[in-house]
Amino acid sequence: MSQKGIGRQVQVGVSRESTRGTSPATASFYISWADLAFEEKYDNVVDVESYGVMEDSASETRVKDYAQGVLKMPLLDKTFPLFLYSLLGTDAPTVHAGGTLSYDHALTVKQNSQHQSFTLYIHDPLAAQDYTHANCVVEKVEIDYAVKKFVDASISIKGLKGVQVGTLSPSQTAENRFVPQYLVFKMASALSGLGGAAATQVKSLKLTIDQNIEDDEVLGQKAPRDFLTKEFKVEGTVELIFNGESDFKTNALANTPQAMRLDLINTDVTLEGAINPEIRIDLAKAFFTEFSLPRKLKDLVYQTVKFKAVYSISDAQMIAIRATNLVAAY
Repeated sequence: MSQKGIGRQVQVGVSRESTRGTSPATASFYISWADLAFEEKYDNVVDVESYGVMEDSASETRVKDYAQGVLKMPLLDKTFPLFLYSLLGTDAPTVHAGGTLSYDHALTVKQNSQHQSFTLYIHDPLAAQDYTHANCVVEKVEIDYAVKKFVDASISIKGLKGVQVGTLSPSQTAENRFVPQYLVFKMASALSGLGGAAATQVKSLKLTIDQNIEDDEVLGQKAPRDFLTKEFKVEGTVELIFNGESDFKTNALANTPQAMRLDLINTDVTLEGAINPEIRIDLAKAFFTEFSLPRKLKDLVYQTVKFKAVYSISDAQMIAIRATNLVAAY
């Protein structure tokens, strides 16, 4: 029986699909989410032909069913890399150096249009009805690094219409989070120089990774056959106190690209030995597309820079992500 309540009573689970479009029996993880706007969507064709009357239409027929929306969540060391797996398409886990239980997940862009799918599980005691959404993919991820709050992500998801299932039995996953003081931001003239580069202190940073999904709609069925990647792009914005033209302005005006590293290391948690949860994002080559330096009489002078990552032919990559956690494989 349905009941009134609040959103935090709803639980969201996720599991990688080993067979595309087939939901595993149970979720691998249940997520600590902050905002959920994932809805059933549909398209109708309208009967607008003439029936000898003034009214504008006589019927509507359903021609498409799907689901789409945004899940906002803090960056969590176990579940967030699974969404990155769907976004980038390839995950190659290896045992972390010096460890036995900790794993590094090397996430790279898969060079075809069918990236990893997953199932989304919705446990809704308010509606007294649970659902699974198969063949979900991540359309886009927007990561927000800002002071005095958890680093979070808005994850745009598209998938199939929900299937009613018996009552799910969620078991919340304990995970490690990331806060802004864990971020080490670096730039270098080449990807190979990031390891030895000095850190740049920034006030805020936003990164958007978009794989430009297109629905594979076919004759003979209402549901899309699949959701396919068309084009992969990465863009971002960084803000910091102006500390001289060499920070960004010189390279922006000269159109000189830089390699970038956004390295989140949770130094307050130890997985084993001296190994910490980590999410490291490397951009092999990025151009500064916009530079601004507004000046106000009574305020500190800040610089805001927009950048766009491009494919580096010499490094054979645009973006590579390494996630360190206790998950052996997704």
